[in-house]
Amino acid sequence: MTSTSESRTGNENRPAGPARPRAVGADQERADARDKVLGRATYAFEHPMERPCYAHAVLSSVPRGRITAVDTEAARQEDGVITVLTHENAERLASTEDAELAVLQSAEVAFHGQIVGAVVAETPEAAREAASLVRFTYSEEPHESELKPGESELYRPESANGGADTDSVLGDLDSAMEAALADPGAVALDETYVTAMTHCNPMEPHATIALWQDGDLTLYDSSQSVHGHSKILAGVFGLDTARVRMICPYVGGGFGSKGEPHAHSVLATLAARALPGRPVKLALTRQQMFTLVGYRTPTYQWVRLAAGADGRLTGIGMDAVEQTSRIKEYAEQSANPTRTLYAAQHRRTTHRLAALDVPVPSWMRAPGECPGMYGPEVAMDELAERLGMDPVELRIRNDAPVDPETGKPYSSRNLVACLREGARRFGWQERDPRPGVRRDGRWLVGTGVASSAYPVNRMPGSAASVRYGSDGRYRVDIGAADLGTGAWTVLAQIAADALDVPVDRVELRIGDTALPNATVAGGSSGTAMWGSAIMAAAEAFRKRYGHDPSDGDEERAETPANPHAERFAMHAFGAQFAEVRVDADTGEVRVSRLLGVFAAGRIINPRTARSQLIGGMTMGLSMALHEEAVTDPRYGSLVNHDLANYHITANADVQRVEAHWIDEDDPYVNPLGAKGIGEIGITGTAAAVVNAVRHATGVRVREVPVTLDKVLEGLAGQ
Repeated sequence: MTSTSESRTGNENRPAGPARPRAVGADQERADARDKVLGRATYAFEHPMERPCYAHAVLSSVPRGRITAVDTEAARQEDGVITVLTHENAERLASTEDAELAVLQSAEVAFHGQIVGAVVAETPEAAREAASLVRFTYSEEPHESELKPGESELYRPESANGGADTDSVLGDLDSAMEAALADPGAVALDETYVTAMTHCNPMEPHATIALWQDGDLTLYDSSQSVHGHSKILAGVFGLDTARVRMICPYVGGGFGSKGEPHAHSVLATLAARALPGRPVKLALTRQQMFTLVGYRTPTYQWVRLAAGADGRLTGIGMDAVEQTSRIKEYAEQSANPTRTLYAAQHRRTTHRLAALDVPVPSWMRAPGECPGMYGPEVAMDELAERLGMDPVELRIRNDAPVDPETGKPYSSRNLVACLREGARRFGWQERDPRPGVRRDGRWLVGTGVASSAYPVNRMPGSAASVRYGSDGRYRVDIGAADLGTGAWTVLAQIAADALDVPVDRVELRIGDTALPNATVAGGSSGTAMWGSAIMAAAEAFRKRYGHDPSDGDEERAETPANPHAERFAMHAFGAQFAEVRVDADTGEVRVSRLLGVFAAGRIINPRTARSQLIGGMTMGLSMALHEEAVTDPRYGSLVNHDLANYHITANADVQRVEAHWIDEDDPYVNPLGAKGIGEIGITGTAAAVVNAVRHATGVRVREVPVTLDKVLEGLAGQ
């Protein structure tokens, strides 16, 4: 699919000899593959413990109110029950500043499904059975748990996720829209698009083992950031961070939901504190995960576009409305992609929140960029149709030579190259632009396109160490996390090239706070930030010890500062193409082909890169066709809080998924030249699928998921 350039090893002055094949860029088998397939990889709940006990959470059954009475007698009488925790007897936490983590600290109930108690027993079965016997009496209060633009009270947050500006206004969008409406050859588009509440649902449930010994806390937790989690939990319990150790060598998926600690980790730690010397194991059920570990907020996106007859945008705007919890604010930066994707003189982007009696939303793969590219990319398709212009050409025509918001040049921007290469591979030139004209028996067939973008995120603070052993191998330590993304593999490849040795001479250790600090596995930043730290440590090691080190020689370094950070705007780009087949009688949608082409800097390992890109595209397809958490506004509860009723994409939904990339040399983003691939694949995919549904049927659906009832309603109205 691609070629790669030589990695920088710091060994340019080494005597000439036979060139060793570079590890970076090689199609390397996953280092952890065999252990996972053979069941040797130990996940959080599986770590062997002496005399473990088991906790099971009890969740609230009302959406808002106060506990007025607790009856634990029946639960305590169950065989094997050790203790029952509620707000009446739980330890007081040192910090309750984060209301999500203030577990069992008061009688107040903020949402349906909040932790209000826990049973600890000798077996998980006993704990679960006894938990069903705990009874709470509530004084209920009026609640609001459904986002209703026009009815819900909205406010402006100080900032959006990641520190993004809440609002950005350049020029006068209203005037641009008025001018386009007054010009017979111009086009003004003004539409609202809706994305659903969705949930991460990793294969491995969120789980924690907590053990207190002599005032020290050891946690085995399914975490995307062992150092980040341990620091937060140390603050919650009033501990020095040196007294909290978190261990997590393997993670069975996270998609953002394991990027920050959630209430269950605090609950397990509270339970273990009540039983000093005994480890407490707690694994959330699939149903409990729907309220306790975050989710992607639903969004309403008011998109406005103004363009001349030549298709060039004169104005672009997106106002995002989202929900957050009353107890803790989270503002998804959904308007951010509109700020960077296309050139236009007049621009407006805003974020507004409704604080509701709901669980706390949080990160989900490509927060902000994933939902935020849906509305604008469907709007671009609508604009192309009204202009009578090819949608690929419209996007190319509006490519931004510099960042539209800051005026900075891009370190590299290959959106146009991705669109053109994707169109070539997909066979776009054979497309009949007329909607609803291509049939294959009862199936209506159509194609769609959308752009993708994701920022290059820089998270300073990672460090790595390199130590030489008597066996001739180099031990590389960094507290990184592998969510199944390939960190075990690619970090060893980076280390091998930086040390100028074969991969089998590198012993990598990750996932433990006893190792040097690592930033969160999030924001598509892990490989670049951790890999840069490893390269710096290897360079320092070679500089100090040369190529003939002794047993025990060791060196450590941090991720270096980027001297180009303020000079350039830095993003990865891509283009998504979809072919869909819609049953003309039932409205069923199937995707016969998904194809993505990406420009994401240097590709470290084609095998793991392809896996990540296809994984992201699959989640985007799932967003387009299936995923939607449904709230019953009467009770504030989620109706479909399990995988039987919360539908996700299966093999039957798509026949072929292809991920390709172009050669991109960007020396400015980091020493590796890598941009990150974990999230670029999901952005734009849902819009491409929805645009293809329009082309197949002539029905424009502006709300995802595109369920058959929405398609049938449109077909019936034609």
